[in-house]
Amino acid sequence: MSEKDVGDQGRVRELLNKPLFKNAIATIVSLTMFILTWWLVAIWADLVYIPTPGEAFSALVDSFIHEDSNLHITMWWNIYASLKRFVLGFALALGLAIPLGLAMGYSKTFEMLAKPVVEVFRPIPPIAWVPLFILIFAYFWGPVMVIFMGVLFPLLSNIYFGVKSVPPILIDAARTLGATRLHIFTKVVFPYIIPFLMTGIRIGMGIGWMCIVAAEMIGVEGGGLGYYISMQALTLGVYDRMFAGMIVVAVLGLLTTGLMQYLENVTNRRMGIR
Repeated sequence: MSEKDVGDQGRVRELLNKPLFKNAIATIVSLTMFILTWWLVAIWADLVYIPTPGEAFSALVDSFIHEDSNLHITMWWNIYASLKRFVLGFALALGLAIPLGLAMGYSKTFEMLAKPVVEVFRPIPPIAWVPLFILIFAYFWGPVMVIFMGVLFPLLSNIYFGVKSVPPILIDAARTLGATRLHIFTKVVFPYIIPFLMTGIRIGMGIGWMCIVAAEMIGVEGGGLGYYISMQALTLGVYDRMFAGMIVVAVLGLLTTGLMQYLENVTNRRMGIR
């Protein structure tokens, strides 16, 4: 065997041992088994509201090309409408959770004042706010505020826990070196909680997608994935298109949480966290 062949085999083994390659293979196998199970169930059950994977994917492709007969918009617009609400709600939650979580974790006085209020609202399911928020904020900002409520508490909890996890020895060392309270807060506490913040964002994204779809099913203007799914199922009875909308939600959820998982891993490696 030549040196070139030996080198090629070594590169192949190196590729096969990479975590990214192993994850890709596991994902392909897992999805293949899921689609096969779905197909078998659809054939065995023979129910109108359980289409085969082929029918669902055919409807998915068609939804991107042709306008819906009832909504008169394509899937592209539904995705845009949901993403806009998702981003706005997530940004509002992030803007409140960061200062609130930092203040609660860093100041015992503020923690005693804010924590009882947080604990009152935290157990309430985000979907329970939909009727009230639609009445108050109407059909655009109502779903946005549902996302805000759903994402706020995972973010807040992770940031708060991150501040509480800062080793006291780091704060004592900073004080010994003459750091002020503001310097400790900005140079020690905030950098330390970044991995916790990234985890909260990743978890919040998954919850955010559940919230937006549920809120759009109840009431929304201008389209959206949740509205599309409920319209196809409850009003039109076009179940292959309903499944097509569910596939789009699943893909968007996987892409956003997968991206955050990657950024979280990169952040942890750079900060020396396994």
